[in-house]
Amino acid sequence: MARTILVTGGCRSGKSEYARRLAEEIPGRRLFVATGTAVDEEMRDRIRRHREARRPGEWDAVEEPLALAGALDAAGPCGVVLVDCLTLWVNNLLHEAERCGSGLTEERMAGESRELLTASRRRPGTVIFVANEVGMGIVPDNALARRYRDLAGRCNAVIAAGADAVALVVCGIPMFLKGG
Repeated sequence: MARTILVTGGCRSGKSEYARRLAEEIPGRRLFVATGTAVDEEMRDRIRRHREARRPGEWDAVEEPLALAGALDAAGPCGVVLVDCLTLWVNNLLHEAERCGSGLTEERMAGESRELLTASRRRPGTVIFVANEVGMGIVPDNALARRYRDLAGRCNAVIAAGADAVALVVCGIPMFLKGG
């Protein structure tokens, strides 16, 4: 059963950097599961910077915007799997649900998150999830943004409840809320 770690924090807080460094301390094969897609130049640049930050030749990578549990199941043996990030995953699920006209409820989001936790527990080694903490700021002015905030919060709460350790990164400094 994998050790599961959630690393959360605000935008540009240093959470991805901390998670990557933590993963690179773990021996064995390393897999980076990317949920972001290159939809515009800014995202292409962010993806490029993330790739450049990983040590060449020490990481395998998979891009999976939607089926994260399946990606974990298909990953094969690894010392560590780093999933970056759950917040984009929530965005992708919400966008896909809106595109299909099915909507994405908090209950369904909680179910998807529990399924992801179950998949992480089936693995050997360590699974590190990265997620933005989006619910600590101003209440968004439109219904879709509020729903996104709520869905991301639900995902984070479910993953944190089932994780062995939870780190909140503030100003580049990890503070352990659980485990550690």
